[in-house]
Amino acid sequence: MGRIKRGGYIFEFWIGDHFPRHVHVFKNGKFLARVELDVHLTLMEGRITRQIRKILVALMKEEAFG
Repeated sequence: MGRIKRGGYIFEFWIGDHFPRHVHVFKNGKFLARVELDVHLTLMEGRITRQIRKILVALMKEEAFG
């Protein structure tokens, strides 16, 4: 399991987890969203803000999710 903290959010992901590749987003211990990483940050569950989307784009450019 990987866990990255940015902008007050925690992004959790599992290498080798089931398809599609995705990340779970939390803030203050509360689940906010599950976002698919392979197809333009498709929202799978929950809600995301522009700030979360911006952080996810930056993390993907850094190849932080493996």
